[in-house]
Amino acid sequence: MTAIPAADGHLAGDPLLNRIVDQLSTRFAGRFCTETIRGYVHDSYRGLRQDARVMAHLHILTQRFATERLTALAQVKGYIPKLEVEVLYVCGGNAGRSQMAAAFTRKYGGDWLHVRTAGSRPAATIHPPVVQALAEVGLFPAMEFPKPLTDDVVQAADVVVTLGCADACPVHPGRRYLDWDLPDPRDRPIDEVRAIRDRIDTQVRQLVAELKQPVPL
Repeated sequence: MTAIPAADGHLAGDPLLNRIVDQLSTRFAGRFCTETIRGYVHDSYRGLRQDARVMAHLHILTQRFATERLTALAQVKGYIPKLEVEVLYVCGGNAGRSQMAAAFTRKYGGDWLHVRTAGSRPAATIHPPVVQALAEVGLFPAMEFPKPLTDDVVQAADVVVTLGCADACPVHPGRRYLDWDLPDPRDRPIDEVRAIRDRIDTQVRQLVAELKQPVPL
């Protein structure tokens, strides 16, 4: 069972976080109480703040991260229906392999598939060579950002793909777990990043094709 994070008294006076709590309390009314939402907002803020280099957008990212986590929790508890296959990609920094895999999955999947990403040790930003390599094939992860791995998104996933950090990911029954042994593109020359990108492209094509197949009765 997912533990509900506790609210942080040191953050209680932050007006922007309080506004996020109010907005999400309206969005998830009838599903989660305000204190549960406050705990998730504060925990999401703390998780992102640890590795943030630029604080200017931290509250915006906190709202997006907390929304994603609360949506995942609502799916796990059956408060909202799961209308899509949920795929979670996890790598160390959530700044390279998992972001590339997610970008290709969004490209090849349809509205029947939803993607989340996370990192066991999230970086501050997506690696610039990764952004460049994706842009070269027409993919632009401009709205994505590294975020820490949390139990709620693992529980909400149907398929969990780890890329070099399988030991960091909690295991829950009923999920399909895959581990793709691919090198980390961090600090590698762009030609090597392109090669990693192309291997991920192939892996994702195969996974999406498998997920499209009907499950035998």
